[in-house]
Amino acid sequence: MVDGSANTASPKGPLRRFLDLPTDSTAKTLFVAVTLCLFASMIVSIAAVALRPVQEENKLRDKRINILQVAGVYDPAVSVATAFEAFEPHVVDLRTGEFTDQFDAATFDDRAAADDPALSRALEDDPASISRQSFYKTVYLLRDANGAIDKVVLPVHGYGLWSTLWGFIALEENGNDIFGLQFYEQGETPGLGAEVDNPRWKALWNGKKLRDDNGDLQITVAKTQPAAGPEYYVDALAGATLTSRGVDNLVRFWMGSDGYEAFLNKIKAGEIK
Repeated sequence: MVDGSANTASPKGPLRRFLDLPTDSTAKTLFVAVTLCLFASMIVSIAAVALRPVQEENKLRDKRINILQVAGVYDPAVSVATAFEAFEPHVVDLRTGEFTDQFDAATFDDRAAADDPALSRALEDDPASISRQSFYKTVYLLRDANGAIDKVVLPVHGYGLWSTLWGFIALEENGNDIFGLQFYEQGETPGLGAEVDNPRWKALWNGKKLRDDNGDLQITVAKTQPAAGPEYYVDALAGATLTSRGVDNLVRFWMGSDGYEAFLNKIKAGEIK
């Protein structure tokens, strides 16, 4: 008697059946596509993790360059790290205007603090359209050869037309005369609102004043000069009304009572040296 099972082919497993499919079959096409996507995602993820320290270092360097530039001491021939050693970073409590040692000024993250309910507040009156404000901000003091304060650099931000503008304003040692204003991050319309980065417009801020002799905040970005006088006036950007209004709002907010006013009063009074 012949055993018929000897002539019966063994059933194919799932892998064998898949491999036997035509190359252009739907199953094989989907398999290749999914495999390539997963592989590419893995490569991108590995690269992102590996490059994160470099990205953070570049962001810090760019921030420091902007601080050097707004204070008028940037020299491309000098190492950014070396030049930045002339600045003293301090974390200031906006509510009191005093420095706090609660945080390390070298590593304190102003943006992250604004998202922490324990370190910030939701704004009801919000002309700068920032939603939340940290109680603490990192400020930078630049001293002259005699050790006296020469410039005070303050971080500012607020919404323009399309984006939040992040930048710095530099004040003279009296805490009232503006030396410069510039933004290091913004997404405004090229050729219009993005002209906040135009050197000619930034130069208009030099020599302007925040407050008049009565202590009233007068600095204004507008199309027409205010009654307070030209020393408190910066001409608005042509064709960029909303961006100009945003800059006006954010500068007045941060220089006002909800911003650095208490701190600047201590600078003027000589309580911070």
